[in-house]
Amino acid sequence: MSSLQDFLNTRLAERRAQRLYRSHKLLDAAPGPLAEVDGRALVTFSSNDYLGLATHPQVIAAQQRGAQLGAGATASHLVNGHFAIHQQLQHMIAAMTGREAALLFGSGYMANVGVINALVGRGDFVLQDKLNHASLIDGGRLCGAQYLRFAHNDLDALETQLKRAREKSQGNILLAVDGVYSMDGDTAPLAQMATLCQQYDAWLMVDEAHGFGVMGSLDYPSAGSAAAAGLDQHSAPVVMGTLGKAAGNGGAFVAGSQALIDYLTQFARTYIYTTGMPPAVAAGCLRALELMQVEPLRQTLQDRIDYFRQRAAARALPLENSTSAIQPLVLGCESAVLRVAEQLQHAGYLVGAIRPPTVPAGTARLRITLSAAHSEAHIDGLIDALVNALNSCEVAL
Repeated sequence: MSSLQDFLNTRLAERRAQRLYRSHKLLDAAPGPLAEVDGRALVTFSSNDYLGLATHPQVIAAQQRGAQLGAGATASHLVNGHFAIHQQLQHMIAAMTGREAALLFGSGYMANVGVINALVGRGDFVLQDKLNHASLIDGGRLCGAQYLRFAHNDLDALETQLKRAREKSQGNILLAVDGVYSMDGDTAPLAQMATLCQQYDAWLMVDEAHGFGVMGSLDYPSAGSAAAAGLDQHSAPVVMGTLGKAAGNGGAFVAGSQALIDYLTQFARTYIYTTGMPPAVAAGCLRALELMQVEPLRQTLQDRIDYFRQRAAARALPLENSTSAIQPLVLGCESAVLRVAEQLQHAGYLVGAIRPPTVPAGTARLRITLSAAHSEAHIDGLIDALVNALNSCEVAL
């Protein structure tokens, strides 16, 4: 039997040999989209700050005012850590998503794990897309329910699994999917999934981490992909969203019926047994959501997405079929992705080099993310640097 240190060193050596070792990049401040990274000025195309709100002066000022309420919440929400600012934020989220109520969580990971474990368990089924985020996957593994997966966005495969679950159990069935997939940038066929859920008496849970704030409907323009698909509280009864991406702050929420929120308040362990959101973060989130509704940030982002895809097409760059702010360029080989990302950084651009196990083997990619804060000049520079890096590294597309 090896010592703990031997075990750790062996596994780390294996990860390095596979070119899958991850390391931190040290930023002096939040990118906006210019940042000091490891002491060097770079234009960042790796952030989830889709609307540029992380560095918006009004959001920062709101956080500073919120800090006057206290540096921390001091306790869990159900002890004495629930402030008036938290309640105001929950009311605004409910209104923005067209739901009766909302509940704050410390992170999207905690929200997904907590909700799934509160809603289903032994004797139930949880169904998930194979490309779901790790937080949904882990929630499904931990909850004790029978766990079934289906091929990405494959409605026939989903129906097969729904039939299988309903034939085997009279218990609850939860279908949990990403609204927008974080590594591919594509969107789930939520309207069809909602129809199948109604047919098989299942509950639909949508992770809006990358949809909230940047997608929506005429009535709820920032609510996310479920609203864009025309789904209401009845057809998409469980909606999770994060406040650390388009909202530029931190934390997460679940929105739904008042009964759902009351239930989660009583049974979601990742809500009950952790310290509440810092009041400064809640204040920053509140101002960010207000700005989402009065400034043309979503349209600016859409303009940048369209411009990027047009310029990439003109240079014959084979992007994935994504209309979201997430624009992957799949290179396949882990070494190639690392070489190209390094060349881009030398040229002054920071782009995420995504490798397994975050994505399936053989699909390593550059994950290019766009923001309303980017200019067309930023995008032009990135496209030129990307073409040069691919040619320099002799990467065949």
